[in-house]
Amino acid sequence: MGELTQEIPSQAVHLCIDMQRIFSREGPWATPWMERVLPNVVDLVGCAPERTVFTRFITPQRPSDLPGTWVTYYKKWRETTRERLDPRLLNLLPELERFAPPAGILDKRVYSAFADGRLHSELRGRGCDTLIVSGSETDVCVLSSVLAAVDYGYRIVIAEDAVCSSSDEAHDAMLALYRRRFDIQIEIANTDTIIDRWRV
Repeated sequence: MGELTQEIPSQAVHLCIDMQRIFSREGPWATPWMERVLPNVVDLVGCAPERTVFTRFITPQRPSDLPGTWVTYYKKWRETTRERLDPRLLNLLPELERFAPPAGILDKRVYSAFADGRLHSELRGRGCDTLIVSGSETDVCVLSSVLAAVDYGYRIVIAEDAVCSSSDEAHDAMLALYRRRFDIQIEIANTDTIIDRWRV
């Protein structure tokens, strides 16, 4: 449990999910311990910024811009729609923004980074079959993106000290789920181990 089964290849990509100001203490969706994992995320990005893809969760201009239950969702969270939100809150945290470029940025409107096919196409173009995953939240956008990546056949390495959630209970439950139910496709390791085993 928690050990890497093999080296991380040089063509691996670090997928850093939604480390944005909207999820920091200054935003309406504050993830209280984002700041605690931020140094580990910075270390991962700094290891190979050109092998990093940041995602940003971009809220709609108004609730009706998205289909179905998203309308209900954004009626509840109307202050996060772009007609009301300070647009700077959609930016990456300043400590990470400086890495892009060479790091890439992929904007998304839903939880999964793979929803519209662009990310999978880019990763295949890079010859990537392994993803290192960090970011927020462990039980929402990280979960959705990781399971989509599993469906595509990627090897997943989650940096357990570089993911965070607004719910400690859900965070712990997700890491336990990954370990118990997806142990062949998902590996869990700490940042230092990942950096040590990544051949960049």
